[in-house]
Amino acid sequence: MRISFHFRFSAILVLVAFLFSSCSLDPRARKEKYVERGERYFETGKYSAAAIEFLNAAKIDQKDGDTHYQLAKSYVKLQLWPKAYYEFTRTIELQPENYAARFDFAKLLIASGSLEQAEEQTDVLLQRRPNDSKTHFMLGTLLAAEAKYPAAIVEMQKAIALDPNDWDAYLNLAFLQMKTNHSELAEASFKKGIELNPAASEAHSMLGNFYQFRSRYPEAEQQFRAAIESDPQNPDPRAALARLYIAEGKNEEAEAFLQQVKLDFPNNSVGYRMLGDFYFKSGNLDKAAAEYASLYREHPKDIEVKKNYIQLLIFKNRIDEARLLDQGILKNNPNDSEGLLYLGEIQTDDNHPTEAITTLQQLTKNDPNDAAAHYQLGVAFDKSGDQDTAEREWREAIKLQPDLGEAQRSLALLAMRKGDMTTLEETSAQLINLQPNVPQGYSLRAVSEINRQQFEAAETDIHKAIEVAPQSQFGYVELGNLRFVQKQYADAAKAYQDALDRDADSSDALRGLMNTYIAEKQTGHALAIAEAQIAKSPNNGDFYDLLGTALFHNQHDLPAAETALRKSAELDQKNSDPVIKLGQVQAAEGNVEEAIATYQQALKSYPHEVNFYLLLGDFYQAKRDWANAADSYQKALVVTPESPLASGKLAYVMLQSGQNLDMALSLAQTARRGLPQSPNILDTLGWVYYQKGSYQSAVDSLQEALRLERATKTEDDARIHYHLGMAYARNGQSALARQQLQLVVKIRPNSADAAEAKKQLEQIRL
Repeated sequence: MRISFHFRFSAILVLVAFLFSSCSLDPRARKEKYVERGERYFETGKYSAAAIEFLNAAKIDQKDGDTHYQLAKSYVKLQLWPKAYYEFTRTIELQPENYAARFDFAKLLIASGSLEQAEEQTDVLLQRRPNDSKTHFMLGTLLAAEAKYPAAIVEMQKAIALDPNDWDAYLNLAFLQMKTNHSELAEASFKKGIELNPAASEAHSMLGNFYQFRSRYPEAEQQFRAAIESDPQNPDPRAALARLYIAEGKNEEAEAFLQQVKLDFPNNSVGYRMLGDFYFKSGNLDKAAAEYASLYREHPKDIEVKKNYIQLLIFKNRIDEARLLDQGILKNNPNDSEGLLYLGEIQTDDNHPTEAITTLQQLTKNDPNDAAAHYQLGVAFDKSGDQDTAEREWREAIKLQPDLGEAQRSLALLAMRKGDMTTLEETSAQLINLQPNVPQGYSLRAVSEINRQQFEAAETDIHKAIEVAPQSQFGYVELGNLRFVQKQYADAAKAYQDALDRDADSSDALRGLMNTYIAEKQTGHALAIAEAQIAKSPNNGDFYDLLGTALFHNQHDLPAAETALRKSAELDQKNSDPVIKLGQVQAAEGNVEEAIATYQQALKSYPHEVNFYLLLGDFYQAKRDWANAADSYQKALVVTPESPLASGKLAYVMLQSGQNLDMALSLAQTARRGLPQSPNILDTLGWVYYQKGSYQSAVDSLQEALRLERATKTEDDARIHYHLGMAYARNGQSALARQQLQLVVKIRPNSADAAEAKKQLEQIRL
């Protein structure tokens, strides 16, 4: 999931109605009056008012290129990019020799990534104004956008040679020198730009960013404050100073500062949204949601406030409120990008991933280059169980937006779920490169290193995670995991407790702490820790899930486990895990019908949760209700086509119910390809071969099944011995058949298989 705090091209229709009496001024005078007022508003930073005045002037004289140019510049200040694009195009149509307009238009095109169109403008400038410093300035800017940095530096130096007082060219030269790792030259260029124009706010901001990147924080703060003083009506330098405070770990100073910024910019959306954005980025969703609720009441027509508020409502699981607001956006514009994106998120969170996929595919059709849409589409596919397509969508999102950390993180977590430690290491390394001051990348890479027993490398990454975010749980959780694997249980427990001290709601930390005590055979202590943490966070459904799981598997207290799991499901109705375990507990209590009813009810909320269908099939199979078992496994295959587990189970049921053997063979082979190390799958495949009369193939599969069974378990499965014995018998290997069948009678003397084995032994003796 992501939050839309970035700029998108969007147009806001401004309706302006004016009544004029019959004795109004003549059109030329009225136009001049509008232009005069527009220029005055523009100079004082009142860009909305300026745009209205210039628009009125343009209506009177639609062929006045100067007015269209002024309107274009106003739209740029308002970040109304499509309108600015139109007005620049109109200006150049009317005034082909307006090189200032071409210069500004090229800048807009480069910023929007329309590099081919920008090149058309720079070509005109180069042909007609080859000795104009601004021509080489813009050509250098275009080359920089194309990552042709050495050539860009040459053009920027030409611009400076033609106009040694062009402070802006020095700033761009400094940026390019940074890109080519010439830090000292870059600093000198920044300072030269400021020397030429001490009042240039952006010059101070750029130098401040330069210092911040090098951890020269006092110098950075000095430059940001100079930028604020130079341009007090611009919220951007204040945002830069707030980011500096956050980078220094001065969150309290940042919060207090942004509270004042909100007061300083009561009518500027960028300014008054900073505090809410700060709360969100610092992970304080409660404060962020409360702040945006207040902003929405105060500025109900601010579309950015509304959209950010919707995103926060989704994060806070206040889905009905988010849906209502989003419906309002889509009612006004059915193809609104963020509106469709939020709808897809809402549908995914509502456990309707199929609907979400349809919505988000429409969005990617409207804009194939929308990285956020591809990312969220990947989330929907992942929720539907289609991990391969989810991975493709996430990779497409990264291709379109390489710095999209959410997509990198999702790929890393998917690799972790798959047990693909190589991919996990690669994706976590990319995440570290993107977000070097965020702990999760280091923590995820440590997971891959722990799993491959690269403990020294894991130790380094874990300590780096703690160093960059000492108040975060992530580093301490992985430190606990490392110590646990090393069987240093006391140190593991301390690390997990340190994580809980930093985040009282960390289920990973509590899980690790409980597992540590259970490994030391202190189950009672593990349960006590869970109950103590629940007392601190009584609304944390994951904690009740952990408690119920421990009561079920370690304490065998089924009634208490059922109570805890019910509470977990009640607190977190979007988490299917406690419901899955609840059904298993009910079945263990002997209430199979109740477990079936639990899963059937759950499927209304989780229609795409394949585990419910698989477990339902198992329950029906235990009752020898082959028809319902087959139906459940078939539905699992609808959710996850070619699922090896569902394929293998359905193949077995088809065997038991005497259904199509060719279909059963195809399913068993599919299962074998997906789970080649599963003794149960190989047993099913071998038994299908047996039923089809392919006895040597049956023997081969069943021998491998027995080998794998003995490699993973301490006790043999009598069913495999029975099937192998029968296959040996039909394959003419009587001595081996007798050996296997006698084992069946010995292991499970009272089973139906043992009775059949005895009959076969009699026939062999005859």
